[in-house]
Amino acid sequence: GFYIIAYGLGIFLLNQFILFLTPKQDPSLRDMDDDDGDHVPRLPTRSTDEFRPFMRRLPEFKFWYTTFKAIVISLILTMFSIFDIPVFWPVLVIYFFTLFFLTMRQRIAHMIQYKYVPYSYGKAKYAGKNEGPPGGAPGIKISSY
Repeated sequence: GFYIIAYGLGIFLLNQFILFLTPKQDPSLRDMDDDDGDHVPRLPTRSTDEFRPFMRRLPEFKFWYTTFKAIVISLILTMFSIFDIPVFWPVLVIYFFTLFFLTMRQRIAHMIQYKYVPYSYGKAKYAGKNEGPPGGAPGIKISSY
């Protein structure tokens, strides 16, 4: 039982996940701006643009905190039989997966269109100016003749 609670939890977690993947300054909102939009921070779209780190609309700590709260509330609601509403659960499952795939397809297309990646795996890491030992002291170069 408790299919409605599980479905509600799934929809809430999907919404939290979408907010977690969305940038804080959405580049698609820039297109709807009537004026120049110089006051709106933008993600870099070319290699010559200034690098700005990806900032999420929902920070990771708040994502996990609200997820934990939602799961605890769902578990508490399962203790009351009034929330055990009889439904045909396959319809809820099919609707949830349809909603999930359509939403994720839209979010991934948005990421590809505006060229942002919400994770740091595989990104290039650049070395600093000094490649010598820490502390800024120049290293000893040994060359062969």
